Amino acid sequence: MTGVPIGTLAGRAVVLFAATNIDDLVVLALLFASGTRARTVVFGQYLGFAAILAVATAIASGAAALPAGLLPWLGLIPVALGIRAAAQTWRRRGDSGDSARAPRVLTAPGIAAVTIANGGDNIGAYVPVFANAGVGATTGYLALFLVLVAGWLVAGRLLTLHPAVSATLSRWGHVVVPAALIGVGVLVLLRI
Repeated sequence: MTGVPIGTLAGRAVVLFAATNIDDLVVLALLFASGTRARTVVFGQYLGFAAILAVATAIASGAAALPAGLLPWLGLIPVALGIRAAAQTWRRRGDSGDSARAPRVLTAPGIAAVTIANGGDNIGAYVPVFANAGVGATTGYLALFLVLVAGWLVAGRLLTLHPAVSATLSRWGHVVVPAALIGVGVLVLLRI
């Protein structure tokens, strides 16, 4: 893959990114709908995705070795965040208004942790591509992926603005966000 024309590299990057992050689009929509500030979601997503890229690049270059058995255990992070969000929602069940509905437990590091936990499959997919791409093409992939994250964030936000999605998330977001976080964690854990 060394010396790949930029158009071909861009096409491969888009396909690889979309294939490994389609599930993240739903998670992003839920995060935006959870009442977490948009800039917190953006910063957390970039922080987590940068960590995924750093690990994949390090493994691909042979500079580090992350035991394969460790990746599924990252699923405990979103499970813990989901349980915390559910507990906070439970405690607020008697409150009125929006404060009863939106669990605001998600911080940028928490969102980064969810992104990392949900991105174990990304690492597995990116390592062989990066290992065979060479330094120039890998740098191209990294740059394109970081641009594509912005597009994914916009798509996740726009998804929450759709009237049907927005109404559903407004009504059920306080239940869906914790359940989705726990679900993501369980799916990651099932890779053990």
